[in-house]
Amino acid sequence: MTAPSDSTLMITPEQHDAALNWLSVLHDKPSAADQARFSRWLKADPAHAEAYAQVQVMWELTEEPAAKLAGEDAAALQVLLGAMDAPADVPMRRSLPRWTAGLAVAACLVLTVGVGLGWQPQRWIDDLGADYVSAPGQVRTVTLADQSQVTLDADSAIAVHFTDGKRHVQLRRGAAFFQVTHTGEPFVVDGGRGETRVLGTQFEVRLQPAGAQVTVLSGRVGVKAAADLPQQILTAGQRVSYDQAHTTAPASVDSESQLAWRQGWLNYYRTPLADVISDLSRYYPGRIVVLNDQLASKKISGSFPSNDPQAVLAALRSVVGFEQYEALGRVIVIR
Repeated sequence: MTAPSDSTLMITPEQHDAALNWLSVLHDKPSAADQARFSRWLKADPAHAEAYAQVQVMWELTEEPAAKLAGEDAAALQVLLGAMDAPADVPMRRSLPRWTAGLAVAACLVLTVGVGLGWQPQRWIDDLGADYVSAPGQVRTVTLADQSQVTLDADSAIAVHFTDGKRHVQLRRGAAFFQVTHTGEPFVVDGGRGETRVLGTQFEVRLQPAGAQVTVLSGRVGVKAAADLPQQILTAGQRVSYDQAHTTAPASVDSESQLAWRQGWLNYYRTPLADVISDLSRYYPGRIVVLNDQLASKKISGSFPSNDPQAVLAALRSVVGFEQYEALGRVIVIR
């Protein structure tokens, strides 16, 4: 972990792992024997004390978001187990271990630091039903059976269903840019419980926490927040967002600039730092957590290369001013 410090001790990944394991033990009502073993481990090497001090800082910084991640991952894992193990006609009866709150947080922190993106059941669920997936940091273009092209933003996933004269694509994670070939058959992109129906050619659909955002580069699309809601028609240079209940009015945007991620650039104008970090996280092989709500709401303008998240964070830090903590190249905490 990297943090503001005058320490010159070199902490190895193995020492970090041991400190994280002790953190989980000590937050779950340790026995007298556990405490004695911990004391011996702590005294065995000055680096052990330094490693434990560092993971305590990480604990304090990430306790609340780690608890949230633990809950989200447990819920997602429950769904994943059901999808993988339960017969279609039999209700799933498996239950997850009943960890104490402290151990759940510690376990989530250990897993997050230790394996980063390897422990994210929601991503497994997304990928399980996907036909095309892009990895963190990877922008990938695929050609569908009708010769339409889809460019996946980093860490994105789509499922494709071409049947009975209909072309459906489900955006399961992230964002995708579509260049649709006209065949006379409907082309519909499902995302965030709403749909985008192609009336033109080039557009992006980007998932958001409560729905999705649609940006048109050329042609026209029709956007509906739900099947029983009215359709909004978008033309080139327009954008809407929708949730489960409504769709915003079309707004004019510089669509070329907003879609520059396809060329390796992330462009922003008066965008909350939280949204910038959310985008940047797609290009980082781990997790980035912003703890300060006031900091998260600060507006950012600028153009940043997507291939170097650390350099972007350094630039943001010099302008906005924040503290940054790192653990084993997998977790970045900003406050």
